[in-house]
Amino acid sequence: MILVDSSVWVAALRAAESPEAAGLRRLLDDDAVALAMPVRVELLAGASAADLRRLRPLFSALPLWIPGESTWWLADSWLETAARAGERFGMADLLIAAIAAERESPVWSLVRDFERLEGLGLVERLRPEPSPRPSGENPPRGVTPKRHRAICT
Repeated sequence: MILVDSSVWVAALRAAESPEAAGLRRLLDDDAVALAMPVRVELLAGASAADLRRLRPLFSALPLWIPGESTWWLADSWLETAARAGERFGMADLLIAAIAAERESPVWSLVRDFERLEGLGLVERLRPEPSPRPSGENPPRGVTPKRHRAICT
């Protein structure tokens, strides 16, 4: 499973033909996407009423990873490592990284904080491959999109 950060979701939702949308569709089609509760809340908090009605059912089809007490302690334990390296991170990014690390899952994010967290050995980042189809090209006739397809269209 891949924990997809809000930065990727936002990029995919804003531009259906973006590399992020294509990569997210591919992962969704493979049932390889997990949603962390902080990401879900962040995305829904910024959504319009119409988008809320569209996103809630779609998000409910994904595995939801909720931080527990151990997740918070893991994020807390990283603070000294970060401080020794001269790094500081926001609470949300630390929490999302800790959720992924507990599940040994890579994080796909467009935020540089996750690159820096990976540099400290705290989290693994996903580097998606480019889309195999040229932008704008539809799937072959007769191929029906999966239930998640509507997220990035």
